[in-house]
Order: sequence, then C-alpha cells, then structure tokens
Amino acid sequence: MKTASLPADFQPQNDCLKDKVILVTGATGGYGRAMSKIYAEAGATVILLGKNVRMLEEIYDQIEASGAPQPAIYPLNLEGATEKDYYDMAENIGKEFGRLDGLLHAAVLLGAPTPFEHSDSETWFKVMQVNLHAPYLLTKHAIGLLKQPERSSLVFMTDDKPGTYWDAYMVSKGGIDQLAQQLAREYEGSGLHVNTVNPGPTRTQLQLRAFPALESNRDLPLPEQHKDLFLYLMSDRLEENETCFQP
Repeated sequence: MKTASLPADFQPQNDCLKDKVILVTGATGGYGRAMSKIYAEAGATVILLGKNVRMLEEIYDQIEASGAPQPAIYPLNLEGATEKDYYDMAENIGKEFGRLDGLLHAAVLLGAPTPFEHSDSETWFKVMQVNLHAPYLLTKHAIGLLKQPERSSLVFMTDDKPGTYWDAYMVSKGGIDQLAQQLAREYEGSGLHVNTVNPGPTRTQLQLRAFPALESNRDLPLPEQHKDLFLYLMSDRLEENETCFQP
C-alpha cells in the first residue's frame, strides 16, 4: 500500500459527517470509543458495536447527552460470533438504516508476548478470530450496505509494532494489510474507498498492556489527538484508496 498523512489543507467543519451512517467495531476500546464520539459530534449516526453492553450504553448516553444524532447499539462478541451472526447484523442494519457510509474496524485483541516455542495455540486462535476472521466476515456481509451510497469508506486499523514475541497479533495485522489491499484493488473505481490507519504508539489500554513499564507512555498522544485524520477518512473529501495513513 501507498503511505500518506492527513492533507495539510483539511480542516473539518462541525457537521462534516452530517447524515452519514457509520459502524464502529470495538466501540468501547480506545480508538473505537474516541472515534464513535467524534463521528457523532460531526453529525453522523454511529452504530456502536462491542461485547460489553454496559459500556456501550454508557457511550450511547454520552453521545445522546451531547446533542449529537441518536446512536445505535449492536452488541456482538467477535470472539464467539458465527457467520450467521454477521449475516443477521447486516440484515438488521439494512432494515434500520438501508446503508452504511462508513465502517471503522477498531476492535482488537492483543494476546500475550510469548517465545514462539512456548506460544499458546488457544491464544493464537482467539487473536486471529477477533483481529482477522471477524473483520473479514463482518466486511463480507456489510459490503452490500457500503455499496448503497455513491461513496463510502472502509477503514482497517493496522500496526507494525510491537514486533518480536507478539506472533499472533503481528500475523493477524499482516493479514489485515493484505485483506485491505485486496479489497481496495477489487473495488477501485467504485464509490468505496478502502484504506488503513497505522496510528503508531498511542495512550490506550492496548499500549499500556503491551508495554506497562514504559515511562514514555504518559507522553504518548491520545486517540482524540488524531481525530482530524479519522474524520477525513469518513468525509466526502477523501480521495485516496489502497493507502496506509499515518498521523
């Protein structure tokens, strides 16, 4: 994939996502939670997908209290979801909203750092399920909804860190890079733009779990500090396809 950063002249308007319907997976996590609120504040109707209903309801209440468009909640545990669950999800979203203008895959499972010889196969399969199989299945069944508008955006989160000993996590992210590239090429020339974001180290629970002893964690940017990039990727200004964006 090509690499790019946020266009220097992009300055989002307050309602730059007005009337858009955007599905965010991992909506209770670091980037998922932050971008769900930011998309809603920009005028989008956000579908919050996650496994923790209490946390989803908390984010729902925060968005509603802000005066943003009323969001929707779709509880789904990606670790145990079957293909029929994703089919049903797409059917339900289609009946309620008729389309998707954007899909942000923010759900992630880190696993644990382990020398390869001692790696745990159960952890491997869980990480692959959440980080690779779930985005594949969800996108497969949501692609028809993404093709309804004249233009739409599909965004995957990728990573080239933390590296050694994180075999399942890194292999799953490598698979996401390839999946995004294949989809971008297949739908090139259509209204669907497919891109990835490699945000780099950010102050999230994922970062703190991976590197709990790093003093530099406190100096890392919060997900909200990358909001303009994530707004651009869902906006009508987006032109790129098959591109990995880095803040």
